[in-house]
Amino acid sequence: MAWVHVAGLADMKEGQGVKICHLGRVVAVFLTEGELYAVDDRCTHAEASLSEGEVFDSEVECPLHGAVFDLVTGEALTFPATRPVGTYPTRVEEGKVLVQVPEDGPGSV
Repeated sequence: MAWVHVAGLADMKEGQGVKICHLGRVVAVFLTEGELYAVDDRCTHAEASLSEGEVFDSEVECPLHGAVFDLVTGEALTFPATRPVGTYPTRVEEGKVLVQVPEDGPGSV
């Protein structure tokens, strides 16, 4: 597992996703209500980019068909998605947002 730099915490915008790519794995990182969350960027229903979705509390809505995912657990909360997305640990060090990403290649991307 590698800690990957996403952005400066001051550059993160509340409710907007940031997409990162590390060794073929694409991850969406969100700041919402003061908390950081990281999930696989691709919706498990139609492979739309979740980093472009709308965020409500600790959930993100897929911009393509409206499936909603829990940012804490990755669980698919509404149809048409039925499979969860992967989640990743986050932390802040010296004002930098970091995400822990496996180095074994793409997950459910």
